[in-house]
Amino acid sequence: MSMINNALSGAMAAQAALAATSQNIANLQTPGYTRQGILLRAAAPTGGMSPGNGVQTPQLIRFADAYKSQQLWESASTQGRHAAVQGYLTQLEQVMGDDVSTINAGLDGFYAALNAASVEPTSAPLRQQVIASAEALTVRFNSMNQVLANQRTAITQQRSAVLDQVNVLSAEVSTLNGKIASAGAAGANPSALIDERDNRIDELAALVGVNVVDQADGSRSVALKNGTPLVVGTTVGKLEAAAPLADGTPALTVRFAKEVFTIASRNMGGQLGGLDDYQAKTLQPLTQSISDMATGLTTLFNNQLAAGYGLDGTPGKPLFQLDTSSVSALLTITPGITAQDLGFSSDPTKPGDSANLLALIGLKDQSVPIASLGTVQLGDAYTQLVSNLGTTSQQNKAALSVADTVRSYAKANWASTSGVNEDEEAVNLVQYQQMYQANMKVFSTANTLFEATLAILR
Repeated sequence: MSMINNALSGAMAAQAALAATSQNIANLQTPGYTRQGILLRAAAPTGGMSPGNGVQTPQLIRFADAYKSQQLWESASTQGRHAAVQGYLTQLEQVMGDDVSTINAGLDGFYAALNAASVEPTSAPLRQQVIASAEALTVRFNSMNQVLANQRTAITQQRSAVLDQVNVLSAEVSTLNGKIASAGAAGANPSALIDERDNRIDELAALVGVNVVDQADGSRSVALKNGTPLVVGTTVGKLEAAAPLADGTPALTVRFAKEVFTIASRNMGGQLGGLDDYQAKTLQPLTQSISDMATGLTTLFNNQLAAGYGLDGTPGKPLFQLDTSSVSALLTITPGITAQDLGFSSDPTKPGDSANLLALIGLKDQSVPIASLGTVQLGDAYTQLVSNLGTTSQQNKAALSVADTVRSYAKANWASTSGVNEDEEAVNLVQYQQMYQANMKVFSTANTLFEATLAILR
């Protein structure tokens, strides 16, 4: 009878293990699923001569490594930071690097018109061509300024969406913390809940850099990189945009319990950190540089035109108008200006003189202060801006490529411990099947002996 009890116990254990192994194979394609194993324990014998009562399966074993999970989340944060801004950089590269519609092409056209006018300074068509080319140049400045403004708007909208996602994911992590703690206290297996929570933390880490700390009750506390709490147990904070700091740095507020934290939005990690870095280190300086170019161009040409005389002997009128507060009209042509108003002559009594016109042509080599470049020649400023942008974009692409590789490695490293191993589960499946068949053989043998005993008694 003891043999049959042992066989029954062993068969039930093997069947449970067989079911768990089959389920693991089924979960092989489930993202973030952490594999589990069966803990087998020998059952103590009930009597002095008893060989024992087979094996028991008191619990499941969860194969997880907290350090590898931390690696996974850190890699998600770095990848998100670089991926969030590459689209903006690529767009600017395409717009600013276009040979036909760039500011450089507009400057070349404007100087070409000035050079053509120097052949016959009194020619009305040639003078009108200068005004037309100047107007085409202003369109290029305004178009570029509009592109930069559109990117600022897009970043603001994306930043708001990221903050909303952060708050939703933080709330889900908080809810899952409560369920996991309750399941653990009740003796239930919370592995599926832990997997779901870890997936949410991984999504959260891609949006903003986080520090994660395990707690004794099975919950996990989540904080921003600077230590500001987002989730502690079932208490969750809310991340919101705030008014910029005094130096213009974007700011955030975190409302946690009864506390409100105001923090500078820099070095945040994830998509949020990437967007803030791009706006502060690339977009704002580039916007200021375009404005500085327009300011330098306006100042140089209007001052030089004022030093000359038009066809009627009156002082030259300003050609450009500047409005640094406007997005669509940063640079415009002075309304009502005519060809005869252009001060090409250096002598009011000699309309055909071109001395001041030649001075205007020479302004291309004059230096102007540009925010991100220092003092550079007007004709070289835009080329240097494009070059700097290209360097920034290439550096980000390289960093993104490295981040993708690190992310792949972190996933593989995590899967080496926590992921379902198809080969291992296949071996286990065969072993547990053999165990089950061996124990069933005991039943068959016992049944044969029992039938033989009955036959003798009859």
